Amino acid sequence: NQFMSGRRILFAGTPSFALASLRALYDSGIIPLAVFTQPDRPAGRGRKVKASPVKEFALRENVVVHQPESLKDTDVINEISDLQADLIIVAAYGSILPQVILDLPKHGCLNVHASLLPRWRGAAPIQAAILAGDKETGISLMQMIAGLDRGPIFAQQTVRIGEMETAGELHDRLALLGGELLCKHLSDILDGKIQPELQDESSASYAGKIRKNDTVMKWHKTAIELQQEVRAYNPVPGACFDFDGERMKCWSAQNDVGQSAAVGTVLSAGRDGIDIACGNGTLRMLELQRPGRRRISAGEFADQMPIKGKRLN
Repeated sequence: NQFMSGRRILFAGTPSFALASLRALYDSGIIPLAVFTQPDRPAGRGRKVKASPVKEFALRENVVVHQPESLKDTDVINEISDLQADLIIVAAYGSILPQVILDLPKHGCLNVHASLLPRWRGAAPIQAAILAGDKETGISLMQMIAGLDRGPIFAQQTVRIGEMETAGELHDRLALLGGELLCKHLSDILDGKIQPELQDESSASYAGKIRKNDTVMKWHKTAIELQQEVRAYNPVPGACFDFDGERMKCWSAQNDVGQSAAVGTVLSAGRDGIDIACGNGTLRMLELQRPGRRRISAGEFADQMPIKGKRLN
């Protein structure tokens, strides 16, 4: 990449969302001097210690990888300072960059964020957009300043959210879009051809971390809200409910009108799904999973477990 030759870029990111941006840089011939990613942590059912997707890719491409426990450590700050970066590109790094690091690169730090800022600042913007029933979301390229996702915006791109789209599906689309938007605008940002625009603080909203209790289905909610929860918590951690002393996960559902029973009552159970009376409307569960078992259709579940007429708490 002619334009980038001589430019000193660092990359900071951890999960697969970040990997899409790193890979896009690579495909454009932009090779970072070094990559910063979170320390290896236990992951998956076996809780085996695992390297981040960003680390695995960087090692394969022979890029120097740093995994500091904290970015506030003086040695880490000195290390970054010595690299004399023109820009640090940040995508889902996993911890907040202190002001001293934001100030180090000549052109500051650029963040790839999975929402249309100022809507959904924070940790879980993709899930938040689905939970809120937003019709669209997108990617923002943001100049980083102190505070949570408050920096001025260089560029944004919008995508429609599908009616049955899960957080996992939307995540994958946004990750690719983030990489595309980054590569499209990077040279203009570094050349000062794009002036970032301040965010409107009055319309900011926050997407907090998802807590375990958030994922428990509460039948007094509307069928629409519950269907949004099922989509937002797929693939992790999964929307759940209790039945016969087991914690079930619901992976797919539709919302429907009509309801003529106490909230939580199983109105019908068969090949087409399992219908539950909600605070407003009916939720039709389509795909379920018992603990430690594979996912099955709601029809299969209804064959295995007598659920019709039961009332879920």
